Amino acid sequence: MRPLRTVLVANRGEIALRIIRACHELGLRAVAVYSEADRLAPHVLEADEAYLIGAPPSAQSYLRSEKLIEVAKSAGCDAVHPGYGFLAERAFFAQAVVDAGLLFVGPPASAISAMGDKTEARRRMMAAGVPVVPGIAEPLNDASAAKAVAAEFGYPVLLKAAAGGGGKGMRVVHAEAEIDRSFAAARSEAEAAFGDGSIYLEKYLERPRHIEIQVMADAHGNVLHFGERDCSVQRRHQKMIEEAPSPALTPDLRARMGETAVAAARAVGYRNAGTIEFLFENGEFYFIEMNTRIQVEHPVTEMVTGLDLVQWQLRIAAGEKLTLKQRDVAVRGHAIECRLNAEDPFRFTPSPGRISTFHMPGGPGVRVDSHAYVNYYIPPNYDSLIGKIIVYGETRSQAIARMQVALSETVIEGIKTNLPLHQELMRDAAFQAGGTSIHYLEDKLAAYARED
Repeated sequence: MRPLRTVLVANRGEIALRIIRACHELGLRAVAVYSEADRLAPHVLEADEAYLIGAPPSAQSYLRSEKLIEVAKSAGCDAVHPGYGFLAERAFFAQAVVDAGLLFVGPPASAISAMGDKTEARRRMMAAGVPVVPGIAEPLNDASAAKAVAAEFGYPVLLKAAAGGGGKGMRVVHAEAEIDRSFAAARSEAEAAFGDGSIYLEKYLERPRHIEIQVMADAHGNVLHFGERDCSVQRRHQKMIEEAPSPALTPDLRARMGETAVAAARAVGYRNAGTIEFLFENGEFYFIEMNTRIQVEHPVTEMVTGLDLVQWQLRIAAGEKLTLKQRDVAVRGHAIECRLNAEDPFRFTPSPGRISTFHMPGGPGVRVDSHAYVNYYIPPNYDSLIGKIIVYGETRSQAIARMQVALSETVIEGIKTNLPLHQELMRDAAFQAGGTSIHYLEDKLAAYARED
């Protein structure tokens, strides 16, 4: 084990604040970084030290890997925690941190590389016996090659960026006539988003759910899973509501998916926190990708397991062994998370600006992770997430009822937020029944548009 005393938090917003709190609870010092837009952000004020790293645009601040490592070394840090987003899943950054003699609070660069390239990840998972969505494991050279593969699997198919995530570089194709335009659009978007225009193809599942398994692995060969999260309520592949456990799984399926996720993590020599993502349809589940970092939605797993995943990230990075066995991991009750975004609730256009009123809910089983406050200015340079409301109940129906009350108590003025949409979804009969697929929200929004 290496001594861990000071951690650089290489991020901003609510996740930076979350990591700082975890550090302080463990008796560690936390060093923050900030752009000129974040001078008065809570993570800057709560950290033991804070360093300005550049102008508001991410490329001039939070994506400056050399600057982050320079700050970490000059501040006497032992480790770097990347949070999520920005450089969290960049293998070169993980390796650069290690090469600088620091601990990276995350997986090895080799695991990030293996799972960051979607075609390589498919190959690794197929070799490990993990079920994958029918498709190919090699990038396509051109649209003609895509047509040949699509004809083999049958329409509809999904074109996906090999280096992608978050729905970027992704196109659903229903007929051969759409291939040329869709392939060009997916490649262009992938190149712009990831600097890699490689595209591969999968069979498109019509009405799947999105279910992911939280895993944690130490450096001593121990790999555990902490149950699943259902992330099916999403728009354009961006998650809005997450819950644990999934209302769609039986105990047998839950156990099988957990065991499969552990096998997937072992197949790439994984370490630290990660998430294995599956599509689930008609009783079958298929690996789609691995997120090699802590997730936005990790609090729902914490609520139902009673574990602090961020603290375990730090402890594992320092060389500690997982003290739990799989039989010790118990999921109790039900948790739901609603992401609060600074955006128009139905058009989804960003709404930067100054918050004039900010009142968050409370009460039994209610948790709020946010970096916003009254008079806080939301800059236009970053993701629109301003906070998360997470509730716990003994049952799913109690959790929904608590979320309804929590949302009714929430007041945010001065900007637009998606709060009204969350309130509508919690009242929706289909959501309450638990029968939602990844197309549920898109279908509902289309129905709203028709009514207008």
